[in-house]
Amino acid sequence: MRDKFLQIIIIFISSVLVIKLFSLQVINKKKSNIDNKASIQKIYNFPERGYIYDRNDNLIVSNEPYYDILIVPNDVKLSDSLNIAKDLNISVEDFNYKYSKALNFSTLKSSIFISSITKEEYAKIQEKMFRLSGFFVQKNSKRKYNYSTASNLLGYISEVNDYEIKTNKYYKSGEMIGRQGLEKTYELILRGKKGVNYFQKDKFNRIIGKYNDGIYDTLPQVSKKLKLTIDIDLQTYGDSLMQNKYGSIIAIEPKSGEILALVNSPGYDPNLLVGRDRSNIYKILNNDSIGKPLFERGLQGQYPPGSTFKIINALIGLQENVIQEKTLFKCNGGHFYAKNAFMKCHTNGETYSDLNKAIYTSCNTYFAKTYNEIIENYESPSVGLDKWKTYVNSFGFGNYLGYDHPTGKPGFIPQSEYYNRWYNNSWRAATTISNSIGQGEILATPIQLANFSAIIANRGWYIKPHFVKEIENDSIDNKYLIQNKTLINSEHFKPVIEGMVNVIEKGTASNSLVTNIKIAGKTGTAENFIKVNGEKKQLTDHSIFIGFAPVEDPKIAICVFIENGYWGSRWAAPISSLMIEKYLNKKVSREWLEKYISNGNLLDEYLKPYVSNNFSINE
Repeated sequence: MRDKFLQIIIIFISSVLVIKLFSLQVINKKKSNIDNKASIQKIYNFPERGYIYDRNDNLIVSNEPYYDILIVPNDVKLSDSLNIAKDLNISVEDFNYKYSKALNFSTLKSSIFISSITKEEYAKIQEKMFRLSGFFVQKNSKRKYNYSTASNLLGYISEVNDYEIKTNKYYKSGEMIGRQGLEKTYELILRGKKGVNYFQKDKFNRIIGKYNDGIYDTLPQVSKKLKLTIDIDLQTYGDSLMQNKYGSIIAIEPKSGEILALVNSPGYDPNLLVGRDRSNIYKILNNDSIGKPLFERGLQGQYPPGSTFKIINALIGLQENVIQEKTLFKCNGGHFYAKNAFMKCHTNGETYSDLNKAIYTSCNTYFAKTYNEIIENYESPSVGLDKWKTYVNSFGFGNYLGYDHPTGKPGFIPQSEYYNRWYNNSWRAATTISNSIGQGEILATPIQLANFSAIIANRGWYIKPHFVKEIENDSIDNKYLIQNKTLINSEHFKPVIEGMVNVIEKGTASNSLVTNIKIAGKTGTAENFIKVNGEKKQLTDHSIFIGFAPVEDPKIAICVFIENGYWGSRWAAPISSLMIEKYLNKKVSREWLEKYISNGNLLDEYLKPYVSNNFSINE
């Protein structure tokens, strides 16, 4: 019995080995050979790239057909290159460059010679193809953007480079890949998987039919559609408000972390980076050193958060029990935090503020004293600052937040080690007092501030911000479903939110009151500096606002950041209120404000460093 069992095992193993050897040496060898045969033409069949919709099923990105001209260098008659270049409507120099590139790839394998030819262009070339030995046509599709917005969010597709071809065997020369934005993040989902057809050619290089009845052919795997979290109407409305202003608007649905709008200004029409001219247009956009339209300010811009950061110091102060809701601090138009060192305040004369009043009047003194109490509440300022930093980090500051976009910056939240290096371990809370009002070393991105607003709306938690709501026949990453809790107890948010409501109703953003919508918010003004010839010079301050509404059941949290926008209530707060009203009511009642904002122009502010005698255009 045992002998029979061993015989069965030996026969089974031998059979597996024979089958495997046959597969490797015969079948795979045949397939490998056909890829290198001059008499076999390999043509890829590309699936249509996945469509992209907004949260309300509006089609944002679709496709339209185009054609690629492919080349097999071994079959080209170089003696006729002048006529070939003429027939293909390219210069001889361009022909030589493209031919050399194809030759380096392979003499026998096909590669793309000219990509993205329109139907109209192909119609002119089609009748000449019979005399172009070594060339043939492959049908494909290119992106069509149905809205001239959200370019940096969506990204674009372009030809793979040499490194990508070398490191990823899927891609061949001339093929397209998602470049930047969601096109890059979700490349595998949006592209599908190409199929391939093998054709037999005769001695005149004419295709005469399928090779071996198509037994080696493969079908393409269809791509998947994406449904974004973006509300394209809100996105487009945000664009209209940001005309002639540099900055960003980010709106989030607090309960889900879904990003409702990501407005970057200045932006560009995403259709500009479609087709054969995209390389030249990209260079033009990239060389705009003033507007920087390719720079995604909402995700990459690192700025001082200004007075919006006072809210986090209030929450930490409450959690650490160094202040209570009714704690009073005296302000004499500012705060002496060290000998001959004075932090000016917005209030004039001698006043007393509790937490609520400090928030809606944006009292520097109140939050400087609160910060001082937090840091000095421990055995050393180093321990106090690191504890403070731990709280701040729990709100998502100082990291990339984990959203599904390949672009971003972490911002900066200093720790004790940073100051120990600068001040040789000899410093106190007063040394770092700028942290109390969101200046100094602190840097935050607009998306972090929008997320901060969502955390306040949720009373202490957030879901990682994300741009994709649904994937066809698939699920989104589980991390976009999980609550992330801060280190602040939920009860401490109530008095802070009450102060933020008063910011709108009687405080620094009273110009942004919306009838029948209760908004909580906080204005911010951030100092703005530039270095010229090694000298630090001050420009016009940035205008910032964070907020959410309705307060009782928040549906939208927002951050608006306007570069060189003077103060928070001048541009950022009214823009936020218009965005909130538009989203919640689907219309805007304050047409006068809408017109004023849309017509507002800050371009002269951005040109100051280049036209003033105090600045050098080369800096």
